[in-house]
Amino acid sequence: MFVQTQKTPNPNSLKFIPGRPVSNDGPLEIVNKEDTKNTLLRNILSINGVTGIFLGEDFLSVNKIDENNWDDMQHIIISYINEYYAEGNKCILDKLSQNETDENLNEIEKKIIHILETKVRPAVAKDGGDIKFKEFIDGKVKVELQGSCSGCPSSTMTLKQGVQNLLTHYIPEVKEVLAV
Repeated sequence: MFVQTQKTPNPNSLKFIPGRPVSNDGPLEIVNKEDTKNTLLRNILSINGVTGIFLGEDFLSVNKIDENNWDDMQHIIISYINEYYAEGNKCILDKLSQNETDENLNEIEKKIIHILETKVRPAVAKDGGDIKFKEFIDGKVKVELQGSCSGCPSSTMTLKQGVQNLLTHYIPEVKEVLAV
């Protein structure tokens, strides 16, 4: 198996593409190895300097502290990924989380989520990250950036020039987008 790597706009995040399914249960970010029983994720989170893992449908992004060099970590992570799939595992994350319900959301919130999921999420996934809706109050949309987007130097510009412009264009009630 050949695991590809791809740089992201965040120099402290690297995207790993195993060519196999990674998550068939939606995106998930894990920053603490005690929060998972998955051996691959626990092994990667045990590497000195790793601060978190973000799992997308067909990739995982690994975040590290600034001081560590990818050259020292990349081959270890690829080795863990290869070993995990070689053991016969078909997917890293397999229907573990509960589906979020949208029955308590108003129409504007549903529109915001639809735009985030259809227009924004695919773009940020290409860079190894994700964006999640948190709340909409008084014209302000609060979102959570995950994976490579979390802590990325260009995330503020992406939020203001990309996400905010898009949402205000489609939904006049939206005045501002903030990261939490």
